[in-house]
Amino acid sequence: MAKNTGSIGGRWPLFGDFCGWMLKVLARPLFTSGKVFQLHQQPAQAVLKRFQEKIARGESGLVVGLGVAGHNAGVALAKVSAEKGIEFLANDEEERFTGIKHYGEFPKQGLLSLQSRLQAMGKTADDVDAWCLSWDYIAMGPNTAARWLEEFPYSWRNILQSAMPKLPFVKIQLASTYASKQIRDLLGMQQSPTLLSLPHHENHAAFSYAVSPFAADGKDTLVLVLDGLGDEGAISVFKGNSAGLQKMYCNESFVDSLGLFYSVISSTQGGWTTLSSEGRYMGAAAWGDSERLTNRYYKLLREIFHFAPKGEIFINRQLTNWQNSGEIIPYKARLSELIGPPISRERMWNPDAVLSVDDVEHAAITKDRVDMAAATQLVFEDALFHIIDHYVRTTGIDRLVMTGGTALNCVANMRLLEHYNEAWFTRNFERSTKLQIWVPPIPGDAGVTIGAAYQFSLRAGAKCGPSLEHAFYCGMPPTTEDIDAAIQADDEIEFRDLGSIHVPEELEDIADMMAYIMSQNGVLGIFQGSAETGPRALGHRSILANPCNPLSLQIINERVKFREKVRPLAPMVTREAAEKFWDLAPGAAANNYTAYNYMVLTVPANKLGHETVPAVVHFDGTSRIQIVRPECDPLTHAYLKAMGRHVGAEVSVNTSLNVGSPIAQTPKHALDTMKRAKSLSGLIMVGANGQARLAWHTVDIAPKDGGRQLNAWLTEWEELKSTSPA
Repeated sequence: MAKNTGSIGGRWPLFGDFCGWMLKVLARPLFTSGKVFQLHQQPAQAVLKRFQEKIARGESGLVVGLGVAGHNAGVALAKVSAEKGIEFLANDEEERFTGIKHYGEFPKQGLLSLQSRLQAMGKTADDVDAWCLSWDYIAMGPNTAARWLEEFPYSWRNILQSAMPKLPFVKIQLASTYASKQIRDLLGMQQSPTLLSLPHHENHAAFSYAVSPFAADGKDTLVLVLDGLGDEGAISVFKGNSAGLQKMYCNESFVDSLGLFYSVISSTQGGWTTLSSEGRYMGAAAWGDSERLTNRYYKLLREIFHFAPKGEIFINRQLTNWQNSGEIIPYKARLSELIGPPISRERMWNPDAVLSVDDVEHAAITKDRVDMAAATQLVFEDALFHIIDHYVRTTGIDRLVMTGGTALNCVANMRLLEHYNEAWFTRNFERSTKLQIWVPPIPGDAGVTIGAAYQFSLRAGAKCGPSLEHAFYCGMPPTTEDIDAAIQADDEIEFRDLGSIHVPEELEDIADMMAYIMSQNGVLGIFQGSAETGPRALGHRSILANPCNPLSLQIINERVKFREKVRPLAPMVTREAAEKFWDLAPGAAANNYTAYNYMVLTVPANKLGHETVPAVVHFDGTSRIQIVRPECDPLTHAYLKAMGRHVGAEVSVNTSLNVGSPIAQTPKHALDTMKRAKSLSGLIMVGANGQARLAWHTVDIAPKDGGRQLNAWLTEWEELKSTSPA
């Protein structure tokens, strides 16, 4: 950032800090009346002490995490004991029940799901030991106001809800003050629970570190939290080890934010609303010029950041205007001159509020558009490397947990692995090691509900507990009765009984039948067990297709998901196929490559991968893979093994079971998804007892054929099965 064209920091930081302090003092009685307390306050300390004493007696405790307001509301549950540490039981995202992405109101359905879980354990809501909030709602508003007021009077537009429509701070804070009473009334509790208001970034860090493969040995691990904004700042660094989590740094700014930078640019230049734009822009970046020397937008966007000593970054406030106006007027005139004016909100497509997928019109893929996306990705990576490089160099720590919403930038995660390799450590430290990276399946705000439960438990002295092996923690598993009821209630659905996945021979037959349909270029949905928590479908709520057919990408994007053709398809793979078709990074090898379990890391495809599974290799030659383990998902793993027999690769296209909505949660949601998609051949539905159904849409309006092709494939498969040697 050139000094003559840039400035950093607010105009009146001391004034902003004073106003923020005053607002906290004034607001605290309101929160106290609603039984909301920060952890240092006496009522919260009393909860913590009782919990510690209970665990010390050898008893187990129950801790609930809550997002009661703000985007990604939800309810989580953890069980804690001295013997086993923290056990992850559930993370119910409210959006899955309401069908509204990033739902931010009171999580009624998540709490009712919690009640069902507790009843199954012989417990009630009154048996919960601690109720922990996903944000420090007491600090959130005053801290944010402090940063706004440091730009006063130029920042007056930030009082308008349209400045940050996804995070209406006043509404969120007020909602948290009456949440305790709502919980009491909904769950029939004897008294309103005490709600513990816990720091947002520490919630991110606590869960992500505790379930990582690095926590087990207690050695030093860096934990980097980067998001749009928290309740204290937008960039935090922690060190995790046997002593727990220690905060090393927080930038205490919501303006100097990598997440906000990526959200604003991806939205105002990409043409999608925020919280929808980021992943789409990352996909579009692969189509652009990714060379720093030749991309004509790279140097212009680089002016937005000032890279300061000690790994600090600052936004150039002579270019940006989101510190004054949020999303209303996000650029200053100079930035519009450099990169072009922002796309207005009225001209954006909101993919999270699709009413008619048939009418969706996507912006053309132009060279300017994708080059801007590539430049944004490059500048984001520059800033990320600047932060990480400082802490790796000053601490020598070679293990990193990435979390916060920006950790979903799987391309940047891959670049870190490529850069901080053995040669880098040999050159800089004369050590034979490399940076090991792990990212959880819920690094974004869907993960801070369970993160609050983990943070409280760690502060109580509990050990971390088991490492994470899968992500199937959202909602209760549907029963066969639930599935049959949904099918019978819909006159446009027919089904066929397939047997039980708990019977080995029947499991193999179901998996083989699925793979045969894929080999004929069919498209199947799979709906089984509890849903995945997080933004990625991982085999319980997935759409499957043939990765060997290069047309699968077009079929899925145009006739199933109705989305832009810049969007890639991701593969699910067996462990053996991962090594066969991709160049796995040594830095992702911890605990048998579990870093690749959740589609949060891209990896380059090798020559055989390009040739064999072209549908799941993106334009830049990489894939966002998911390794499937037989002990975590027997049906999906058996299906992948069968794909090896039928198409020559233990690989499948895997995209989420949804069309213009959150990932399907209930049997009805899944059936509605199949009906909305134009080219979904059928839907595998598995009840909690293992009984499997194959459902299809009976409508016979092209391109749908009422299930004729699907049933023809089934007949062919049965004939092949009857004639094949035993």
